[in-house]
Amino acid sequence: MKRHPGYLGCVLAALWLFWLSGGVAAADWHATPGEPLQPLIDQAADGDRLLLPAGRYPGQILVNRSLHIRGEASTIIDAGGQGNAMMLTAPDVVLENLTIEGWGENLTEMDAAIFVAPSAHGSSIRDNHLYGPGFGIWLDAVNEVSVVGNTIRGDTSLRSQDRGNGIHLYNVSNSLIDDNDVANTRDGIYLDTSRHNVLRDNTLHELRYGVHYMYSFDNRLEGNLTQRTRTGYALMQSKRLDVINNRSEEDDNYGILMNNITDSHLSGNRVTGITQPLGADGEGRLNGGDGKALFVYNSQFNRIEHNRFAASDIGIHLTAGSEDNTMVGNAFIANKQQVMYVATREQDWSGNYWSDYLGWDLDNDGIGDTTYEPNDAMDHLLWHHPSARLLMQSPAVLALRWVQRQFPVFLPAGVKDSAPLMNEPSLEGTSL
Repeated sequence: MKRHPGYLGCVLAALWLFWLSGGVAAADWHATPGEPLQPLIDQAADGDRLLLPAGRYPGQILVNRSLHIRGEASTIIDAGGQGNAMMLTAPDVVLENLTIEGWGENLTEMDAAIFVAPSAHGSSIRDNHLYGPGFGIWLDAVNEVSVVGNTIRGDTSLRSQDRGNGIHLYNVSNSLIDDNDVANTRDGIYLDTSRHNVLRDNTLHELRYGVHYMYSFDNRLEGNLTQRTRTGYALMQSKRLDVINNRSEEDDNYGILMNNITDSHLSGNRVTGITQPLGADGEGRLNGGDGKALFVYNSQFNRIEHNRFAASDIGIHLTAGSEDNTMVGNAFIANKQQVMYVATREQDWSGNYWSDYLGWDLDNDGIGDTTYEPNDAMDHLLWHHPSARLLMQSPAVLALRWVQRQFPVFLPAGVKDSAPLMNEPSLEGTSL
């Protein structure tokens, strides 16, 4: 048979590539339920697949090869209540469709269902179900990891503070945390000293904090949902965060909390129904314990625009030098108190919508003709003396408010909107 002149060259090239790849094609390894997985992992080569039929497998597994480990429905790895169920030390590992339970609860030892070591860069953890007391997934000083589509549940027999976080990032960069469902852990997603990561479309509920940032720069938080947490989004000690199109629904205490946040952008977020829960005895709330849709503490040079803060005890509370922020295009809807501002400089937030604005628009340009001022001197007095709140609806206080409006001889520093919007702005399509 006559061969094409380039045939020999193609064969030699294929042999050369085969030799460079180690001379062995990727293999499939089939596990046996009830048998340890470690011997199979130790025999496998980088690029091989380890297939786990339905059944139970003992945990505390070291994945030191670049393997694709995939389970079936009802494939369960049980760590027996000790240590890490799985530790990844090789790069480019894929863990898929596993149910992991029974790992350790020692938070000091960082016990986790899946512990990803610094050498395991490029790994992917997807579509797994994790049920246990310690950390769900711990990413430790690793880069370019994806955590996608996982369901994580904590151990409700433990106190909240004794549980691990659902997904914990320490010194992590360029990673994606997407479409995970986390509940009943301590915090849903916690980031410490991490940068250039994307948290997107996660659902976080029944937690202390839904998302918790500490000392983390240049991260993006987009399209997430928090429900029934004690704080939806706790943004602390961080810079250059993009917080876009997230939702906080019926969280306690705070929807979005900003503590020492600078040069960040909040846009398109919807915060609804933030209240301070009743005390353990079912009686009234503590002084100053109102639920705040947005709480801004010692945070400057941020742009807060096109957000919706609604049906909460307080729409926005600013304090401790939280000035020089841009506030425009936001909607404050039916909050019991729209603004609480405790500082010494007057703030003019022109161009927001306030559901309790009583002004008019004679030229029909969509902007109110009179300034909106949410607080008066009595508000400031009551903030400084919380015990006097019992008298808020008393005839004496109502009379003092009327006198203040009619004869404004004392004008404390506060917030005003010189160009209030007459109609609620649309947030659809808001993006960075």
